[in-house]
Amino acid sequence: QVQLVESGGGLVQSGGSLRLSCAASGIVSSISALGWYRQAPGKQRDMVATLTRGGSTNYADSVKGRFTISRDNAKNTVYLQMNSLKPEDTAVYYCNALWGTAKQGFWGQGTQVTVSS
Repeated sequence: QVQLVESGGGLVQSGGSLRLSCAASGIVSSISALGWYRQAPGKQRDMVATLTRGGSTNYADSVKGRFTISRDNAKNTVYLQMNSLKPEDTAVYYCNALWGTAKQGFWGQGTQVTVSS
């Protein structure tokens, strides 16, 4: 299995930038995809960006051109660079891994991102 630990959240003004990190441990060789999701108060958890083992990326329309997902294989870490942040980006951001042949999902504990106007 795999464990995920996020970091990098915080408070930033509108238009600012943050970089989130998610460190994976455990049997990381069985991870087929990593992704970032977010959940605002009273709303469902939505996909922000995903990155497959083969390098394919997918972004929510609301973050295209502003957010970039990347990884450092040597550090077993996936990043989310967030630029031009808006108040509507405020949410708890969760790291997700799809693991094993059954693509079992694992989640980190989440990190709060707050964008002030």
